[in-house]
Formats: sequence, structure tokens, C-alpha cells
Amino acid sequence: MSGLRSASDLPAALIPTVPYEVVRFTLPNGLRVVLSPDRSAPVVGVAVVYDVGIRSEPEGRTGFAHLFEHLMFQGSENLEKLAHFRHIQGAGGTFNGSTHLDYTDYFETLPANALERTLFLEADRMRGPRLTEENLRNQIDVVKEEIRVNVLNRPYGGFPWLKLPPVMFDSFANAHDGYGSFEDLESATVSDAADFFAKYYAAGNAVLAVSGDLAVDEAKRLVEDHFGDVPARPAPTRPDFAEPDLTTERRNAYTDPLAPLPAVAAAWRVPDPVADVEAYLPFVVLAEVLTDGDASRLVRRLVLKDRSVTSVGGYIGFMGEPFEVRDPTAILLQAHLPADAPSGGVDNVLNVITEEADRLAHDGLEPGELARTIARMGTHLLRDTDAVLGRALRMAVVEQQRGDAGLVGELPRLLSAVTEEQVRAAAATLVADRRAVVEVQPGGGTR
Repeated sequence: MSGLRSASDLPAALIPTVPYEVVRFTLPNGLRVVLSPDRSAPVVGVAVVYDVGIRSEPEGRTGFAHLFEHLMFQGSENLEKLAHFRHIQGAGGTFNGSTHLDYTDYFETLPANALERTLFLEADRMRGPRLTEENLRNQIDVVKEEIRVNVLNRPYGGFPWLKLPPVMFDSFANAHDGYGSFEDLESATVSDAADFFAKYYAAGNAVLAVSGDLAVDEAKRLVEDHFGDVPARPAPTRPDFAEPDLTTERRNAYTDPLAPLPAVAAAWRVPDPVADVEAYLPFVVLAEVLTDGDASRLVRRLVLKDRSVTSVGGYIGFMGEPFEVRDPTAILLQAHLPADAPSGGVDNVLNVITEEADRLAHDGLEPGELARTIARMGTHLLRDTDAVLGRALRMAVVEQQRGDAGLVGELPRLLSAVTEEQVRAAAATLVADRRAVVEVQPGGGTR
């Protein structure tokens, strides 16, 4: 046994990758299609991703991308309300949808013999959802209740994903509340919904991905049969959402009446995830080096040694999606402080983050630290795409944003190529003048 090496001693290059089979084609109406056969289990995952998200919302219509996601489940021109639910669940499948900064997705997992059923359903609502006054008012109420549950009546609701962007960014697209204001939601009309569908829900603005137990030729025929006659409409030109980097610190503080403990989150801009992947990936690794697990830098310092915070975490992107986000985005670090934190505790936490980033930049990584971190990240990536639905979702988004769904299988290898020098250079950018900070002052009565 003495000849075996621990995982932390293994070079990152030994992390395994999976060469997923990928077949890509585009229908005449512009719909991009990705097929990824996997005959290991009689199951398929289906994902339709539209290139529209929170950043696409016009002023005065905050929360509209999420509201429209709800409307897509309220029937179509050919099927009544709840038909989608009944047909998917009746086949033994599950389904859902979600709204993100840069895209909206709709997805199902079903037995392989129900593939045609879900393709019919997705194609049917791509032709046109059932946009009625009744459906609109009903779903506005549903979304308002979701905001109450997830933001207004929850401790730390919206922290930090809704609270940091308006501090860091200046443009409406990047800074506004993606859940939406009640006033904007209540003023929405059926005409607004129809215009939103016509602009963003074109076949040419979508990617369909199917992964799992499928025969490529048969699956391609089914896709062509059901999506081929969806009317072609031009995909909208995506605006340039770029903003300049910060040159001086920006800070904001607010009182959360439900929060029992103080909290702080800080963010720094990172390179373009799509246009500058080589410069971006070291920041993805850096977030893990700083915060993932008891061996990470900030957990050891802030939680275990100083005991100045009760928890600390870090990730890329305001919704924690490092491989499903476009520019501009950021690396986020957040921490909750104990109830008896001294005055100036937040500043102390920020100072420690600066110290640890500076130490990493100047002294480098510990032996085995980079290999251990990348091995863990590679394992998580492979686990996330092992299930057919996870693979279909990530392939659809990567195809949409990067033009090559096959990159999903390459991500562990790309991470393996990140060097210590790159991570140190990334750490050197986490300086006070480039950060946006949000502080939560507790109003929960424990202080």
C-alpha cells in the first residue's frame, strides 16, 4: 500500500473525461438540435432552451421573463390548460422550467418510449402558448406569491443574487430585480406577452437537446416531424450588455427584518466566460480554492481559526452557474457572521478576504492543493452530466452560448489545464477598489 499516492498528489491531467457522442444539426426554421445517445438505461432527457432571460426584460417589465416561463405551462393553441402536465406525468415522466440571467429552459425526463410525446408537446407550445387574460392574471398571482415566499418573507431573501447586481452594475439590463416588482407584474397585458413570445420564442432563438436511450436516425426523424413545420421567425439580435469594470469600491447596506445574523457578500468582475475562456477558468478554480470544504483558504481562516463567521461560500455568477452564464459576470464571496460579532466585523471579514487573496497571489498554492481542487471540480462536473437530463440541459445551454455542445465533455480537461500561475494571477485581482459589497444588517431581534 505504501506505493499508492493520495488524491491530492495526483496531477490534474489524470482527471477522467467522458467523450459524449454528440450529433448536431439545424432545421430550416433555425432550430438548433443536439442529440446525445446513451443506451445505458431506457430513459431520455429533453431540454428546450430559449435565448431569453432576465437581462432581456425591457424597462417597466421587471420579472417578465420569469412570468412568461409560467405562461408556457398554461396550455397552447392546440392543448388545454394542464394538458402538458397530464401527458408527461401519464407517461411516467417529470418536467419543469426555470428562468436564468441569459436563458430560459423547459425540460422533461421520461421513459425512452415516450420521446415522441414530449417532442410533440414542446413543439406545440413553441408554435404558440395559450395567452389569455385569465391565464395571465392567474400566473401573475402565482409569481407574486413566489416572491413573497422566496424573497419578502424569507430571511436573506434575494441575498445576494438580487442585492449585489444593482451595486455592481449601472445598466437596467444587468442591475434590475429579476423577480420583478408587483407594480410591473400587475401592469402586464396579454399584448405584452404576445409581443414577448413573438420576439424571443422563435425557433431560431432556441436549442433542443435530447440525451439518453435513442437511435439517432429515428430521433432525428421525430424532431423533423414535430418541429419542422414550426413557423420560422428571425431570432432577435442580442444586445451588448457590457459594462466597464469598477475602479473604486461600491458598498450598500440594508436591514433585513427577518435575518437573525449579519451577513456580507462581495463580488469582483471576471473575464468574459465565452470570449475569453482561458482567462475565465482560473476564477472558477479560485472560487473553489477559497471556499469549497474545510481545507479551503477562507473556511480555514474565517470559520475554523478566527471564528469570525459562521459560514463562508463562493461561486461564479449571481445564480451560481459558471458554465451557463455570459458576460458581464462576477466571482462572489459571501459570509454570515455570528450574532455577537463586534462592531466592524464586516470590515474585518473583507480585510481577511483581501489578505488571503494577496497571500495566495504572492505565496502560491500548497502542495497538492490545485490538483485536489480540480479533481473535486471534475468529479462534480461528471456527476452533473451523468444523468441524461443534466447532460441535455448543459448541452443545450453550451450549444446556445458557445456554439458547440461537445464542450460539455471537455470541461474537466479544460479545468485540468488551469495552472497555479493563472490562479495566483486571478487572486491578485481581488482588491478592494474592484469590489462591490452588500451588507445585511439583521433585524431578527437576536442582537
